Amino acid sequence: MSVVIIRQDGKIEEWKLALQLAAPEINFYSYLEDHQKDRIEVAMVWKHPQGIFKEYPSMRYIASFGAGVDFLLQDPEIPADVKITRVVDPVLASDMSEYVIGALFSFMKNLIHYRSDQIKAIWDPTPYIRIRDLTVGIMGMGALGSCLAKDLYRIGFKVVGWSRSKKNIDFMECFSGEKQRAEFLSKTNALVCLLPLTPETTNILNKPLFGQLPPGAYVINVARGGHLVDEDLIDMINRGHISGACLDVYHQEPLPKQHPFWAHPKILMTPHVASVSDAQAVVPQLLENYFRFKKGEALLNEVSTLRGY
Repeated sequence: MSVVIIRQDGKIEEWKLALQLAAPEINFYSYLEDHQKDRIEVAMVWKHPQGIFKEYPSMRYIASFGAGVDFLLQDPEIPADVKITRVVDPVLASDMSEYVIGALFSFMKNLIHYRSDQIKAIWDPTPYIRIRDLTVGIMGMGALGSCLAKDLYRIGFKVVGWSRSKKNIDFMECFSGEKQRAEFLSKTNALVCLLPLTPETTNILNKPLFGQLPPGAYVINVARGGHLVDEDLIDMINRGHISGACLDVYHQEPLPKQHPFWAHPKILMTPHVASVSDAQAVVPQLLENYFRFKKGEALLNEVSTLRGY
């Protein structure tokens, strides 16, 4: 049973080599090379060209190379009976946690402000925030959110969480559903979005939500660009209600050069690098699911198309 690899980030050959070294008995093809598309039943994918699966009439299983699957669920050409899985990897979770913690300390200790002052040769000591004075609110308490919460708690942060369904974590207060979201937001000084992108969470980071945060709250979006209403964030920062933001994901990537985020002094941007799939960690999971699929066994981390994750 052959596998087609579909990516648009220039890393196909890198992943193909890693997979071939780990499982030389399997034929792996780049979607850009010649192969018998009508005989391919399995695809390993990251940000595929929309509609490409029309070319694969025998497709039965699609594995995402990462934790996200929104790009797959948004493709109407994928048949409803095709199985979809995502990666749940402790390395990804750890990388994400480290990134968010770095962004939090950059905000708390005014590092972005001082970098701007340095360029202008301005000496302007500014009050900073201590760990004990900040409550971090995590939206999305899946594998990534739970890992981040544990790391923040170990450091000494107060942490609260919000998710679609109720979670029980002994060291933190957890909220769930629409009815408890306002209370969660009212306790949050730094908001971290780690939600899956679904129809229900699209544009969730908007002006009404920001208005429920305490004045001076900080926003970190490391989930998907589709969660954020860009102009609402800019407006609430300019009004002074939101003190600033760290963004790693965007509606369009790369972000167009004319976008106002680039020049905004209170927005820190990074190019979708918070957590990047590592071949050594991900390949074994991809291959285990391949062999499970081949044997007709239950797949690890199979996605519910109803929930969207």
